[in-house]
Amino acid sequence: MTAAQNKENFRRFLTEAANGGNLAVIDELFDPEVRYYVVGSTEPMSGFDGVKGVVSGFRVAFPDLHVTIEEVIAEGDTVAARVTARGTNTGELMGATPSGRRAEWAVNHYSHFKDGKLVEDRVNFDQLGFLQQLGMMPTGK
Repeated sequence: MTAAQNKENFRRFLTEAANGGNLAVIDELFDPEVRYYVVGSTEPMSGFDGVKGVVSGFRVAFPDLHVTIEEVIAEGDTVAARVTARGTNTGELMGATPSGRRAEWAVNHYSHFKDGKLVEDRVNFDQLGFLQQLGMMPTGK
């Protein structure tokens, strides 16, 4: 697969799974042994179910979740992306009662592909700022 094809597959993941709720696309675009690292987790989520769990968890917590792709860069088998996620917390998040607050957070993905399948994704975002927007952490003011 070319860098352009990997880039398109990454876009499809965010558009179809994160925005559209089509978790079946993960089976198509990801390697069965994918390792999905989210900042703050001690271990990566593994396999289709791990990725689906992360996506569905955010979609439950933020039913109106929308991810905007700001920038995607691809070289060889590596894709780096900067996205903005937005949503209203009306569902349970990490065991916490919904806050009803709207949040917006920047997310960075650093992804590796093999034979056109996503084999590793490292996801980083400002967890403190995210939780502060939801009223789950003090703002220091």
